Amino acid sequence: MTEAAPLSGPGVEALVRRVMDVINAARAMPLSTSVMVSRDEIIELLEAALSELPDEVREARWLLKEREELLVKAKIDAGLVIEEARTRVAQMVQRTEVVRSAERKARQMVEQAESQARRRRHEVDDYCEQRLEQFATALEKVQSAVTDARGRLQPTMPVREPEPSIEPEDPSGPEVFDQDET
Repeated sequence: MTEAAPLSGPGVEALVRRVMDVINAARAMPLSTSVMVSRDEIIELLEAALSELPDEVREARWLLKEREELLVKAKIDAGLVIEEARTRVAQMVQRTEVVRSAERKARQMVEQAESQARRRRHEVDDYCEQRLEQFATALEKVQSAVTDARGRLQPTMPVREPEPSIEPEDPSGPEVFDQDET
């Protein structure tokens, strides 16, 4: 049998490699392809590998579980980010639509106000024109009555028509007849 070399490092892989080294270094049996190995040495190495195997398997399983948890968490986080982005986009679109709607409503209100102002301006102009026409008619009647009254008061004097004056008008305005003053 071959003298076993000390283990070259921790772990199952090192123990399995040591078993392979022991088998490769074993003496060949005469007239056969079989080799002679120390049963105790191989069993000792395999038991050591088995005792270390659960720790490494546990570590590997823990790493796999941790990896899966990280992936799940990353997917959840990505889903939340995407959902938040969709919500923000929807809010922005909604705000944009609200702004557009408000601008459209404001334009309509301004147009209605301008239209109503034009209509009222025309109504006021028409009303003023009617009132001025009535006032002019009343003034013509008063002037005619004054002319007739003058003609009756002064029968000997010929009634003459007022001549248009070339002089500039008085800046204080035309004199108005006030019946309370006489």
